[in-house]
Amino acid sequence: MIDSIEGFARKRTLQCVVLLIFSLLVGRLFYLQLMDDRYVEQANRNAQRPIVLYPPRGEVFDRNREYLVQSRPCYDLMVVRHDMDKDGFDTARLCAVTGLSIEKVRRELKKTAQRPRAPHLLASYVLQEEKMRLDECNFAGFYTVDRTMREYPRKIGGNLLGYVGEVNRDMIKRNPVYSPGDYVGMSGVELSYEKELMGKKGVRIMERDTHGALKGAFQGGAADSLPVAGSALTSTIDAKLQLLGEELMRGKVGAAVAIEPQTGEILMMVSSPSYDPDELLGRERGNHYMKLLRNRRNPLFNRAVKAKYPPGSTFKLVQGLIGLQEGVLHPSDMHSCSRGYAYGNKKMRCHDHASPLDLRFAVATSCNAYFCYVFRDILDNPRYGSVKEGFDKWREYVESFGFGRKLGSDFLDEGQGYVPTRAFYDRAYHKSWNSLTVLSLSIGQGELGCTPLQLANLACIVANRGYYYIPHIIKHIEGRDSIDRRFYERQYTKVEAKYFEPIVEGMWRGVNVGGTSTRAKLPGLNVCGKTGTAQNPHGMDHSTFMSFAPKDNPKIAISVYVENGGFGASIALPIASLLEEYYLTDTIRRPEMLEYVKNKVIYYPKYDK
Repeated sequence: MIDSIEGFARKRTLQCVVLLIFSLLVGRLFYLQLMDDRYVEQANRNAQRPIVLYPPRGEVFDRNREYLVQSRPCYDLMVVRHDMDKDGFDTARLCAVTGLSIEKVRRELKKTAQRPRAPHLLASYVLQEEKMRLDECNFAGFYTVDRTMREYPRKIGGNLLGYVGEVNRDMIKRNPVYSPGDYVGMSGVELSYEKELMGKKGVRIMERDTHGALKGAFQGGAADSLPVAGSALTSTIDAKLQLLGEELMRGKVGAAVAIEPQTGEILMMVSSPSYDPDELLGRERGNHYMKLLRNRRNPLFNRAVKAKYPPGSTFKLVQGLIGLQEGVLHPSDMHSCSRGYAYGNKKMRCHDHASPLDLRFAVATSCNAYFCYVFRDILDNPRYGSVKEGFDKWREYVESFGFGRKLGSDFLDEGQGYVPTRAFYDRAYHKSWNSLTVLSLSIGQGELGCTPLQLANLACIVANRGYYYIPHIIKHIEGRDSIDRRFYERQYTKVEAKYFEPIVEGMWRGVNVGGTSTRAKLPGLNVCGKTGTAQNPHGMDHSTFMSFAPKDNPKIAISVYVENGGFGASIALPIASLLEEYYLTDTIRRPEMLEYVKNKVIYYPKYDK
């Protein structure tokens, strides 16, 4: 009886196990057939070939709607190893048609061994005439994908416009919208406005038959999508002025920036040396890039927005304005200058000029001694408890002029320059320092560092009598009503407008009455200017000049900085003056000055060893 019961129980258990296994199999089959679409997708992938449709990047115009950057057709040459001719492939013929080397073709084909059904990029930047020859040859397993490449009709603005390169692994990780083979802006406008310029990719899905041959669009093209072209950009640049600026800066190292004071629109931005933007296109791009990278003058470095230069005597304008606002200086205040400012056993040297002199004449003649007095009065102001508190107040004023920080322009790689802090000097001098210790700041030397963009912006501030618009290089984006709101807002300094008049008058006198800037005089245009000579430990002094014109209702503000150029009036001034004349009159009436500047080539021990 017991054996009978145990046998029955084992039988029932076995039945339950069998039933459970059967249920699991049925359930799994149901899930795979009706719920899980992975295998359907895998089967579809084996029967489909998606072809990415790349959009053309947006084009870039100058302020007068002349092309700065265009897109022209080119192609990627793709290969699918599985579809190649099984009876033998004529490598030599392919190389003859495309201009590729046999080594490159063999190297790329070797990479396809592990994924024979996957499309593989064999070559990029295939030109239209090469594609036509490829189509005639009809190589099995090879096909082309439409792409575009950049084209620069005027061959200007390499550093300004930037260049395009292929995305790398890190970029794809940071932004999954990109895939291997995509092109992306690497610098300049191409980088700053990548989202606007890139457009949106489309896709065409082709269907294969059982033999792997393409037989047409999958589902009649229902799943296809068209690419969307990138937005066109209208820049603030004047192409003719930019071209002249690059010609005048050739053979020199430095930068020149011109801005429209009433809008903050950058009219010209030259970084010298620059490069032909066409050099970073096509299959030789890598070789050209390495050549530029090895150039000791560093043409890939945009000095206009990144370099950190001592402002020299142009910074005296800021000292005068701070002194006026703080009440320690009045335009009629007289100070003597005996070829410099003596303190202890040292002397801040100055050139010959009449003495004593007032603020306007001090600006016109760029007197070092005068602004030493002003700077010390600012820091030693009894209103503050100590020199260090006076220094902190001075630094607040300087920052309000846009120094020691980024201006917020539409250049993502904009530098901020450098204005030393109290903590810096506490560390450097073990907290034992005074206004004489940092006296070099009075004439724009010492630890001060400014970008040429900041110096051009200072010219805008003085031209506008106390405010500026954030400098920017794009004025319109296709499909948008306006650019970023911040570019339309006035940015005020901590100095009231009424204090700018004597400084403006001094700059005007320096050009039109008698001072260090008389070579910049343009009859009828009321040019205002200020020279600067910045000390340089690597050779001759740096030459700089800052200017705006006309005096009232100014149309252009400009700053030019030439490394090792000597006095401000020697090379920076004539470059700026010629550019102002050309922009305001559309002509140049001083051929001797033009030839002098164009033929001036400067030797740089720092770069030309």
